[in-house]
Amino acid sequence: MGRGTARGRTRTAEPAGDGGGDAARAPGGGRSASPGTMDLVRYRILGTTQALRPDGSPVPVGGARLRALLTVLALRPGRTVPAGFLVEEVWTGAPPADAPGALQALVGRLRRALGADAVESSVGGYRLAAGADDVDLHRFERLTGEGLRALADGDAAKAAAVLDDALALWQGPALADLPDRTGESARWEARRLDARRARLTAAVALGEAAHVLPELTALSAEHPLDEPLQALRLRALREAGRPAEALAAYETVRRLLADRLGSDPGPELRALHAELLSPPPDTAPGPAPRTGGHHRPRAPRDVHHGRPHEPGPPGGRDPARRPGGPGR
Repeated sequence: MGRGTARGRTRTAEPAGDGGGDAARAPGGGRSASPGTMDLVRYRILGTTQALRPDGSPVPVGGARLRALLTVLALRPGRTVPAGFLVEEVWTGAPPADAPGALQALVGRLRRALGADAVESSVGGYRLAAGADDVDLHRFERLTGEGLRALADGDAAKAAAVLDDALALWQGPALADLPDRTGESARWEARRLDARRARLTAAVALGEAAHVLPELTALSAEHPLDEPLQALRLRALREAGRPAEALAAYETVRRLLADRLGSDPGPELRALHAELLSPPPDTAPGPAPRTGGHHRPRAPRDVHHGRPHEPGPPGGRDPARRPGGPGR
């Protein structure tokens, strides 16, 4: 997902986890976002790194290294990032001779761009004076979690609305200004795929299968080995009244899994395939209505035994009373 390849260098151990720790999991502002009411983010790192004024206009942050520094700090808002780690990330393993002095000068430039209080000095490093919800990436993570929970609770409409807000935060590739972005950006691109899959699942649940099939088909082509996504496409084709196409799509996925992974489709895909092969229940046509004569009335229920009364013979005669009895 990320462009480029890992550089194979040894990375300085990062404090507090993998870059998506407490700040990524924090609930942020706590207010459910909706179009027109969402507070503006202050920092964007889902795409080109930007700082925004309260009115939404961008603050000029010129220079690749300055944007890289802001990106690393915004990944961990409100948390101290060690100076050594900042140097390694900004200069990608080739630090200047006076690395502490160069970093201090770069932080000074960032403070002049954002304001003196935007970047705080701390023991051993620096931190961005911001909350999780001030950064688009962390707000995306919070909203995605809310959307997934709503979908799991069966509230497809809420899930769709919240996931729309989450996905609207993306302006381009994740962490585009991070020099060595391969591993970190791949993680967030995968999370974006989770959100897109969940949003499409909500759309199918809301009866919008035909409407989202073009997007779902394109996304399935980008991720051909993603079985939950392929299962969703089959379900959408079925709901859109295209079961033959769903069966053909299953065969394509089955062959692909066998060729590339040497495996069979998982339980969800197999169950969907069985449903597609089974005729829908209660679809056989009933008896044709009579076109002439009188309709025989429905037999009344016996209130004591729950059985219909046996109708008598035409004319109301009892066979036992015919001359010669019933055996003639």
